Amino acid sequence: MYTRKGDRGETSLYGAKRVAKDSPRVEAYGSIDELNSLLGVVISMSKDATTSASLREIQRMLFVAGADSATELSDKHKVPRISGSDIHRLEKMTDSLLENLPKLKNFILPGGSPVAANIQLSRAVCRRTERRLLTASRSEKMNPELLPFFNRLSSYLFNLSRWTNKKTGRSEDIWSG
Repeated sequence: MYTRKGDRGETSLYGAKRVAKDSPRVEAYGSIDELNSLLGVVISMSKDATTSASLREIQRMLFVAGADSATELSDKHKVPRISGSDIHRLEKMTDSLLENLPKLKNFILPGGSPVAANIQLSRAVCRRTERRLLTASRSEKMNPELLPFFNRLSSYLFNLSRWTNKKTGRSEDIWSG
């Protein structure tokens, strides 16, 4: 399917407003889409049902975050928004992982198993997404819950990578500078 509506470098936000495809808001929700796609790669590689289920839950949250960031706050359309309960959910998920991980005393290098390494890559894309949202929020009104959501999500992904390596018997590669 194609519409040709974007052939001149513009796209529509949710609603009717047209914006440049390289606008800060479009860059932000494009990064959310990239992160969601990368998590799909991780799920396709993972043999752990718990990891896959938690990442599918996050994918659903990312669809909400994408719709949220693609819709102006003043828009009259009812769209789901990221809320404090989503942030709290990520905190609980992270706390659950931390209960089963040794306390981190050093920086670690991304890597380990292929699944863990791709989770670390997802974490890096998540951090970029957070930066893109910050840039967009400086020029446009955005849901203020988006930034803490992505901040918590990157922490979750970091710890999920550590947990994955621990579960698969891979040791953490300590960085020494």
